[in-house]
Formats: sequence, C-alpha cells, structure tokens
Amino acid sequence: MILNFFDQFATPLILGFPLALIAMLLPTLILSQTPRVMPNRMLMAQQWFMAVLTKQLMLPINKPGHSWTLPLLALFTYLLLMNLLGLLPYTFTPTTQLALNLGLAVPLWLMTILTGLRHQPTMSLAHLLPMGTPTPLIPALIIIETISLFIRPIALGVRLTANLTAGHLLMQLISTAVLALLHVFPSVSLLTLIILILLTALEMAVALIQAFVFVLLLTLYLQENV
Repeated sequence: MILNFFDQFATPLILGFPLALIAMLLPTLILSQTPRVMPNRMLMAQQWFMAVLTKQLMLPINKPGHSWTLPLLALFTYLLLMNLLGLLPYTFTPTTQLALNLGLAVPLWLMTILTGLRHQPTMSLAHLLPMGTPTPLIPALIIIETISLFIRPIALGVRLTANLTAGHLLMQLISTAVLALLHVFPSVSLLTLIILILLTALEMAVALIQAFVFVLLLTLYLQENV
C-alpha cells in the first residue's frame, strides 16, 4: 500500500540495488533486434515513423546540423520508450526523476553551445545582444540573455519532469477514487474508471509529445549555433 502518493516516484531498491538502472536499460533491450533479410510490418512502420520524424526535426536546421540526426533520433526513441514503459503496472518511470532529465539536458545543451563557439563564435555571441539595442541597455540585456541561456537546460529537464509527474499523480488519485467508490457508489466508480481509461490514453499522448518537445527544443538550440 502506498502511504504517500509521491512514493511512486521514489527509486525502488532491491537489496540496495536501484532498479532505475534496469528501467533505463529496458528501451535498449526492446529496440535490439536480430538482422532480417526482409523487414516485417513492424520494422517498416518503425522506418516510416523515423523518416517522418527526421523530416520534421531536420527541416529548420541548416545542413551542418544534419550530422546530429542520429543522436537526436536515438534520444527521442529512448525518451519515448521510457515514458511509455512507465505507464505499465508495477513499473518505474526514470524520466520522472529531475536528476536524470537534467543529466540528459545539460550535456546536450552544452554541446550545442560548444558547437556554435567552435564553428561560428561571432554569431553565437551575437545572440546575447539584439541588433539596434540602445547603448544604456546593453549591460542589462547581456545579463538577461546570459541568464536565459543558462536557464534553457533547466527548463528542458523541469518541463519533462513536471508533465510526467503531474500525469502519473493524477492517475494515482483517480485510481484510488475508483477503488474507494467501488462498494459505495458502483455507478460513480464505473464513470471514474472510464475517466481513468481516457486519462491513460491522454498520458500516452503526453509521453509522445514530451519526448518530441524535448528533442525539438534541442534542435532549435542547435539551429542558433550552426
């Protein structure tokens, strides 16, 4: 029995070993497949989805940034599978942990910044000061733009964590209401169960959208530096 609704977001342990590591390895185990001479329908659907996703992500990026296609696709697939696997019963969602999301966001954001400083340092530094800025406002704007630049990875991690945590917590609350009303008001409990099923479908969409938004924002940051 869960005494605290937030206990579901605590990292489970068995003999002192964190099961979050196993949960983080599950997506790689699911994607690992044996080579096939002729692809089946599942592989063809996966290839079609990846082609559409690649077109959407790489469309606004200049040609030098296309070398990031494979890492961004791998990141999207990894986040999507971790988000979806967390919706299964008796599972743990690693992406509800802020430490993991920041561990993904900060290095990738830093790579985009270092890429810009390496290939076009003048343009990268020019983003800190908009054109036509009055001279008295230059110091203040540089400070504001620098702060907003360093807030980006925090916003990436917090957005993913907050959306998934809120959805899982709401599902936990509604499922508790279903069990509590089952013997008192069966009709109300059935209605609440229908709401829970609809919310589960919504959470599956949120898992997809949040993975896409995470990668899309990285592509936008990359576009400014290539």
